[in-house]
Amino acid sequence: MSVKEILTTPKFPRHRTWEVLKETMDADELREREKWTLFGNEVEKVEIDVIRNQQMIRTRMDRMALRQELHKKKMVHMKYLEDLSMKAPDFPIPLRAHTVWEGMGVKLSCTVQGSPEPKVTWYKDGVPLIKSHQPWRYTLVQAFGLNTLEIRRCCAEDAGEYKAVAKSSLGEATTFATLHINSYEGPQAGLEISRTPLPVVEREALFGSTFAPTFVKEGEILTLRCSFSEPLLPFQQDVAWFRDGVPLRTSSRLQVHTALRSCSLTLNCVQKEHEGLYKVRLRTWTGYTEHSAYIYVKDASSVVPGGPGSPLLLEVSDVNRDYVFLRWQPPSADGASPVQGYYIERMEIGVGKWVHCNKDVQKACYYPVTGLNDGTMYQFRVCAVNQAGVGRPSKPTEPMFTSDPNEPSRTMVIKVDRGREVIITKDELEGRIRVPFSPTDVRVCELSDTYAVLCWNEPEPRGKELLTFNVERSIEGKNSWCLASMDTVVSSPRFVAFNLQKGTSYNFRVRSVNKYGVSDPSEPSEPVTLGKAQATPPAPKSVQATRDTDSSVLLQWTKPKDIEGILGYYLYFSEAGKSEWRTINNKPITANRFTVHGLTKGKQYVFRAKSVGRAGNSQYSDESEPVLVKSAVYVPSPPSAIALLHCSGSEMLLNWRAPFWDGGSPVQGYYLDQREKAETTWREVNIKPIKERLFKVTNLHEGQYYQFHVFAANIVGTGKPSNPSEFFLCEEWTMAEPGPPYDLEFREVRRNSLVLMWAVPVYKGQSEISGYMIELSEGQESEDWTPVNEEPVTSTHFKVSGLKAGQTYRLRVSGVNEAGVGMPSLPSEPITAQTKPGTKEVEIGVDNDGFIYLAFEADEMTKDSKFVWSKNYDEAIDAGRVRVETTNNKSVLTFLEPTEEDLGLYTVELSDNPEASSSYTFTAEDLERLTELGWHIRNPLIQLKSGWKVDVSEQGNVRLWLQTEALSNAAELRLILNDKEISSTQARKINFDKANGLVEILFDQLSREDEGSYTAQMRDGRAKNQFTLAFVDEKFRQTLAKSQANRRDWKRKAGPHFEQFLSWVVTPDCEMIMTCKVTNINKDTTLKWFKDGMELKQAVTDMSKCISTLTIPQVTKGEAGVYKVVVSDSRGEDESVLELLNEEFDRLMQHLSKACALSASPMRIQCTAEGFKLYCSLKYYLSYLKTSWHFKERRIDLDERTKPGSSMLKLWIEIFHPTESDKGKYTLEMFDGVDTHKRSLDLSGQAFDDAMLEYQRLKQVAVAERNRARVTKGLPDVVAIKEEKSLCLTCFADGEPAPEMFWLKNDREVVTRDQFHVAKEHKCSTLTINKVTMEDSGNYSIFVRNQYGTETVNVTVSVYKHGEKPRADAVEM
Repeated sequence: MSVKEILTTPKFPRHRTWEVLKETMDADELREREKWTLFGNEVEKVEIDVIRNQQMIRTRMDRMALRQELHKKKMVHMKYLEDLSMKAPDFPIPLRAHTVWEGMGVKLSCTVQGSPEPKVTWYKDGVPLIKSHQPWRYTLVQAFGLNTLEIRRCCAEDAGEYKAVAKSSLGEATTFATLHINSYEGPQAGLEISRTPLPVVEREALFGSTFAPTFVKEGEILTLRCSFSEPLLPFQQDVAWFRDGVPLRTSSRLQVHTALRSCSLTLNCVQKEHEGLYKVRLRTWTGYTEHSAYIYVKDASSVVPGGPGSPLLLEVSDVNRDYVFLRWQPPSADGASPVQGYYIERMEIGVGKWVHCNKDVQKACYYPVTGLNDGTMYQFRVCAVNQAGVGRPSKPTEPMFTSDPNEPSRTMVIKVDRGREVIITKDELEGRIRVPFSPTDVRVCELSDTYAVLCWNEPEPRGKELLTFNVERSIEGKNSWCLASMDTVVSSPRFVAFNLQKGTSYNFRVRSVNKYGVSDPSEPSEPVTLGKAQATPPAPKSVQATRDTDSSVLLQWTKPKDIEGILGYYLYFSEAGKSEWRTINNKPITANRFTVHGLTKGKQYVFRAKSVGRAGNSQYSDESEPVLVKSAVYVPSPPSAIALLHCSGSEMLLNWRAPFWDGGSPVQGYYLDQREKAETTWREVNIKPIKERLFKVTNLHEGQYYQFHVFAANIVGTGKPSNPSEFFLCEEWTMAEPGPPYDLEFREVRRNSLVLMWAVPVYKGQSEISGYMIELSEGQESEDWTPVNEEPVTSTHFKVSGLKAGQTYRLRVSGVNEAGVGMPSLPSEPITAQTKPGTKEVEIGVDNDGFIYLAFEADEMTKDSKFVWSKNYDEAIDAGRVRVETTNNKSVLTFLEPTEEDLGLYTVELSDNPEASSSYTFTAEDLERLTELGWHIRNPLIQLKSGWKVDVSEQGNVRLWLQTEALSNAAELRLILNDKEISSTQARKINFDKANGLVEILFDQLSREDEGSYTAQMRDGRAKNQFTLAFVDEKFRQTLAKSQANRRDWKRKAGPHFEQFLSWVVTPDCEMIMTCKVTNINKDTTLKWFKDGMELKQAVTDMSKCISTLTIPQVTKGEAGVYKVVVSDSRGEDESVLELLNEEFDRLMQHLSKACALSASPMRIQCTAEGFKLYCSLKYYLSYLKTSWHFKERRIDLDERTKPGSSMLKLWIEIFHPTESDKGKYTLEMFDGVDTHKRSLDLSGQAFDDAMLEYQRLKQVAVAERNRARVTKGLPDVVAIKEEKSLCLTCFADGEPAPEMFWLKNDREVVTRDQFHVAKEHKCSTLTINKVTMEDSGNYSIFVRNQYGTETVNVTVSVYKHGEKPRADAVEM
C-alpha cells in the first residue's frame, strides 16, 4: 500500500506527524502542478502559433497553385486563340509609283497586316535602307500598320525601284514601286506575295482500339492497351488510369506506359484485390474522354483439392508496440465444403518465416494480434480453412512497423530566428517522474463473443522510463481483483482479454509499471460482458437477369432490409439445367446491379448471389429466371448519307444509307422531314413509314433549296434523326451525263480484296449507261480519289483487289454514257481490309449421290438468319436446275443436271448479315472434273484393300484370300476356277466376311487338281468389281512344296521335338559349347548324345528348361566328327545332327582361334640369366592360331639369339645375351584365319635400361649359383653303429675354386685326435671314428665353403650297445 493510500484511509489512526507529512506532500504536489501548468500554457501558445502559421502557409500555397494552374490554362487557351487568328503577311494597300522633279520631297507609303506582327524592311535597288546611313535624307516611320519612307530633296540618284518586304514566321510579302526623277519614262508598280500555309490546328487524339472486359488468374500478368486515332498532343500526354475511381500510379508492381499512338497498363502478379472497373482517361479540347471495362481476377489453383479460395482486402489498424488489429473479407469460393474459419500468420521482415498467430480457428473476419516485438517490421496474411484443408493465403499486407503511436505527440519542434529549430521531447521534461501515475479512461475498443480488447490512456505525464502495464480483472460487484495479464508483458495501452465467461460482467483496471515501482490502479472500467456471436448477413433477394449484349447480361437484385454489416455481394452463374455453379466476381460488389461478361451467345443462364460480411457469407439467394444471352433490343441508330438521285423541278427522289445498327430488331420503316433554306422548323414529309430507302418527295417549288433528315423505326420505337443533308436545289436535271449510283454495299471483305455492289442510277442522262468507273480513297476522310478500273465495267458489282491488309478505304462509283462520266455516288462507309476470324469460303464438291454441290458455312447465325444464293450477285437462280438445303449453320446448293448453262459466279450471304458472304466461280474445268467424279460415285467400283494373297499355315493348309472395303449384308460373291464356278466343299472351304470385305478359299490339303486361275466376282448394290489370281506354274509348285514340308514338320512336332537344333558356340574362355533345346516333352522323354555313333555321357541336360549342353574345354582335332542328339518318348522321336567336319570344323577352329587371340594379355617382359623373355598369357592356345614375332616391323627369324616358344597358356620369345641393338618395339601377330590380332611392347628408353639391369643382376646370381661351394654326395640323415666298431663318413663337394671342408660335432670342429681321424682330398673329405663309444653319439655335420657361398649337411650318429637294436630310421654301418 502506498503512502497516499495510507493517508487517505478513513480508519487509519490520526497523528500530528502524519498530518504534517500529508501537508508537505500536498504542498509539493501543488508546486509541481503549478510548474507543469505554467509550462503547458507556454507550450500551448507556441503550438497555437505554429498551427496558425501552418494554416496561413498552406492557404498561400493553395492560392499560388491555383494561380499557376489558372495561368497555365490561360496560356494554353491564348495559344489556341492565337493559332486560330494567325495570318500570313499581306499588303492591303501596296506601294504606288511616283514621278517628281529634282529637289522636291516624296513619301512612299503602304499598309501591312498579319499575325504575328510582321517586320518590314525597305530596299532600294535591292540594297536595304537603314536609318543611320543618311538620316538627313531618309526617314522611316512605322505606326499602326502604316509604313512610310520619306525622301527629302530628291536628286537623280534617288531614282530607282523601292521595295518593302514584310516577314513573319508564316511567310513574307513584297510590294514595290518605281520613283522617277524628272524622267519621261512611265512609272511602274506591282505586287508580289509569297505565303506560307497557316499551321493547321492539329487534330486531338481520341481512343482508337480499347481493352475489353478481361479474365485473368491470380498470380498472372495483366496488360491493358489502348491505341489512339491520332498522335497525342502535348496537353494530352498525361493519360490517367483508375481502378474503381482511385488513380493508379507507377510502382514496382504496376507499370504505366504512354506513347504517342498508344498507352498500356501492366500489372504483375495479379491479386483479387486488383479486380474492379478499370478506367483510362484522355484529355481533349472540350474536357475528357474515358473508356472503362471490368477486369475479373479468378482464383488460382487450390493448394489442396477442394480447398477454399484466398481471403482478400486484409487491413491493419490500431498499430501499437506489441499489438495490431486485422480485418479482411471472406473469399467467394468456399471449395468442397463451407469455410470453417481462418488462420492468421505473421512474418518478421528479415526472418522470412510465416508463423501462426492463432492456435484455434478464428471464425470472424477480424482478429487482434498480440505479443509482437516493439520496433519490428511485420507482414500479415490470412488463410481460409474448410474440411478439405487450408486454402491459399491472402495477399500479404504492406510491411508495417510496430511503435508507440503517441511518440510523435511527445516531440515538439519550435522554430526560432534565422531558420534555427529547437526540438523538445517530453522525455527530457519528465525526467523527474519516478513512480508512474495511474492510466486513465479504461474502456473497451473491440468486443466479440470470444474476447474483449481493452484500451486506456497512458498517464500524463508519463515519465522518461520505459512503461508497461498490469491489467486487473474483477467480477462486477465483488471488488475481488486478480491479475488478468499474468503471463503477458503489456507494452502498449491495448490488452486482449480471453477466457471470459459468457453472461458474466467484468470490471477492469490498469496499473502503470516502471523500474521505480507500480502506480495506483486506474478507475475501473464500465462493466464488460462478451457480445453475442455476430450472425452472417441475410441473403439478397429478387435476383433478375436482363439481356444486355451478345456476351453479357445485366444483373440486378434487391438488398436485404437490414444492410448493417454487409460489405458487398458475390455473384454466381450456371448454365440453365446444369447446376454447375461458377463464381463471377472475387471482389465484393457494393452496388445492387452488375454487368456479367464472358457469357456465350445463344445459351441460357441462371444467377444467384450472396451477401458478404465480417461474420462470413450469407446463404445463396434464390435463382434468377433463366435468361438467354442475346443483345437487348433498342431503337435503331440514325440513318446517314442522304443523296439526291433525281429532280424534276417539283419532285426530288432521295435515297439514304441504312442505320449502322438496327437496335437488335429489324427496321420497319423510315420517316422523312424537310425544310427550306430560309426555315428553321422541320416539317413531316410522310405519315406512314417508308419501307424502302428510296422516296420521292413531291409538291416542291422550283428554284428553292431543301434540306432533309431521316428517322429509322423498329419495334421499340423511332431512333434519332440523321444528320441533315446538304441543301438540294429543286431544279430539273437536264445534263447529258448520268446521275449518281446509290446503295453502295460491300461483300466478301478480305485482307487483300473486297466486292463492291451498287444500284443503277435513276437518272441515266441523254443516253443509256454503258459502264461504271470506280474510285478509291485511302483513309476515312481523304478526298484524294484514285481510279480503280481503267475501262468501265458493265455490271453493278466489282471485285477490288490489291488492297493493303489493315488499311481503311472509301469507294465511290460514277456512271458512264456517251456524254461522259456522270455524277459520282456518295462515298461509301469506311471499310478496313481485313479477314474476320472464322470467315469461311464456298466449297465445291460431289456428294454421295454423285451430284455437284456448292456449300457455305457461317458461324454468325441467329434463329432468323437465312442463306441467300444468287448468280452474279443479283440474278436469281433457276429453281428447276438446283436444290438448296440448309442444316444448322450450313447451306448446300446442289446442281441437278449441270451443264455449261450453269457455269458462272455464284454468291451466298446471310439475310441479316451481308458481311458474312462468299462466292465461287463455277468453271468448265470444274464441270468436267466433277462430272467424271460424279459418274464414278454413281457407278462405283468396289475398292480393293489387299489383292490375292497365298498363305501356308504350319499344318500345311493353304489359304487364298483378298480383302476389299467393307460391304453391306446384300453383297454377292461368285468364284470362278478355270471358267467354272466353284462352291464350298469339305476339302475346299469358301468364306465371305462381308463386314470386313474378306474372301477366303481354304485348302485342307493342296493337290494338283487345285491349280488354275481363280476369279472373284463381287457386287454390292451399284458397286461391283472382279479380281483374278493366276495360281499356276512355279507359284503353284512352290506353294505345294511348302505345304507338304510344313505338313511333315507339323507331324514331327506332334511328339517331343527340337525347338532349337544342335549348334555350337565358342565362349570367351575358349571353350566350345554345343547346345540344343527341345519342347513338348513329358516325364518319359529321354535325350541322348552321340558322336560318330558312340553315345556321349558327359552331356548335361536340364529337363526343367528343356536345354541340353555339351562342353569341351579344350578343342583338338579329335573333336571333329558327326554329333547327333536324339529325343524320344512313346509319342515319337526327333533328332538333330551336326556335322563338325571339314569346313564346319575349320570354321569352329577359326572362331576358337579368334577367342584365343582376343584372350591374350598385354605383352610383358621377364628377365633371365640368359637374357629377355617376352610373353603373352592366353586362356588357351592351339596350333591353328598362326603366330609370328616382329622387331621394329621386321619379322624375327629363328637364330642363335632368339628362340620362340609356346605352351597351352602362353606364347613367348627368348632373346639371349641382349645388347643395345635389341632395343625397340616388339610385336606378336596372331592370325586366326580371318583377322590378325597384335600385342606389342616398346622395349626402349627406361624400360630397356631397367630390363638390362635386371638381366645383369640375374646373370651374376646364376654365375654365383653355379660356382658356389656345395655338397654333391651327401651323408645319410641317421647312422647307427654298434659300440666298439669303427665309423667312416665320406663326403664329396664341388665348387670353383675348390671349397674348404670342415667336420663338426655338435657345432664344434672335429680335428684328427684320439679316435677321430680327418682325411681331405680334392673335393673330398673322410671322417673316421675308431672304436666308437656311447659318448660318440651326437649330431655331426660337414661344412663346405668358397668365395661364392657355403653349405652344411647334417648327419646323426647313433651308437647302440651289444644286444640292442639300432633305430628303425637309421642306416646301419
